[in-house]
Amino acid sequence: MHPTTRTVSHPVLSGRRITCSLATSVLSLALAACVPGNARQDDSLYQALGGPTGVDQLVEKLLDRCYADERIAFLFKNADRRDLHRLISEQFCAESGGPCTYTGRSMTEAHSGLQIGHAEFEAFVEDFTDAMEDVKLPYRTQNRMLKVFAPMQPEVVDQ
Repeated sequence: MHPTTRTVSHPVLSGRRITCSLATSVLSLALAACVPGNARQDDSLYQALGGPTGVDQLVEKLLDRCYADERIAFLFKNADRRDLHRLISEQFCAESGGPCTYTGRSMTEAHSGLQIGHAEFEAFVEDFTDAMEDVKLPYRTQNRMLKVFAPMQPEVVDQ
């Protein structure tokens, strides 16, 4: 099996392989960076996440996984977890159409010098997907989240 391919257990995709390249582009969000502003008018994704409580729970599970994942924990060792939680929550809220404004640095600024490669990015995506499953988000909502953050991958990897 190719290293960026994994078999998933999904009612529709059962037994099929999917590449992590689209999904992996969400590493950026756990490293607390985002494109400033909230251009989204549709809050249906924010509502599907469970509003502020759902976002908070998802971010907490995501950070638990990232800090415990030996493949990427080193990326978080100097981060203030409370501030990181706040920034990621703002980002999830804003990018999903919620009433928040992201106050952090740009993706490129936040990830510059961290030497995040494709392997680390893919490890994060696995943790992110698992965190979404931990909070029991439906597959459609998971896919919508991945679609929102996928375009940010080039701003995170190899900066």
